Amino acid sequence: MTVDNILTAFCLLAGFFVVFFIGKLVNDLLHREYKLNYELVERDNPALAVAVVGYYGGLVLAVGGALVGPGIDLVDSLVALGIYGFLAIILLNLSWFVCDKLILNRFKVSEELIRDQNVGTGAVSAGVSLANGFILFGAIQGEGGGIVTALVFWALGQVMLVLASLVYNRITPYDIHLQIEKDNVAAGVGFAGALTGMGAVIGLAGQADFVSWGENLPDYLGFALLGLVLLPVVRFLTDRLLLPGVKLTDEIANQEKPNLGAALIEAFAYVSAAFVVYWCV
Repeated sequence: MTVDNILTAFCLLAGFFVVFFIGKLVNDLLHREYKLNYELVERDNPALAVAVVGYYGGLVLAVGGALVGPGIDLVDSLVALGIYGFLAIILLNLSWFVCDKLILNRFKVSEELIRDQNVGTGAVSAGVSLANGFILFGAIQGEGGGIVTALVFWALGQVMLVLASLVYNRITPYDIHLQIEKDNVAAGVGFAGALTGMGAVIGLAGQADFVSWGENLPDYLGFALLGLVLLPVVRFLTDRLLLPGVKLTDEIANQEKPNLGAALIEAFAYVSAAFVVYWCV
């Protein structure tokens, strides 16, 4: 590694932290209904902590898409980091409102996080942020695209996440919203895993260099639809292979104390399946 390489890496790292800090400030400004430090330190609010960590994780992935994108030189890379990093911040924060209005639409997410300290809601919020981090990473990095392609692929990703939430609600015998509103953390974790896995499938599909809409869009939609199809398949295989002899539904929703361990295994299955499918297809 040469001195030039070290200086370039240092400049890009500094630029990343600047954009990341701006992303934190934007999120704080958009959520004036609570004060982050007070909630995390004074009230020890675990639900908000989970949601915020998910947002930060999604922010790292989203801004990372701008960081690893093609750059001719250091100046060009820093300009791309600034433009696409700020675009990623805007879209990632808009994704939170998609979660509030379209995915967890039977209650207000902020009230569940702050008033009830509902960790299940925090898990789903984190899952949506991570899913969008993957989606934005795929939409931003790569050659041949631009702001318009990133916006289109992000918008399509939101449609697919909403469809994934509907499919997941259909394949689970229990009512997801009702279970989460009852502070069932396990139900929220399983749902979050499904959304994160779906986002990973879409994001990985979007990593290809953009050639044309005719070539890239069918592949993108094909991977997304494959992700929807695999949701019930993965849940079935989790029941049969990872948790033999028990039923996920019983462990998560039909006993006095929901089994968080079973939900974590379900969430793991969705996310790991997303990567395996991408590697194989």
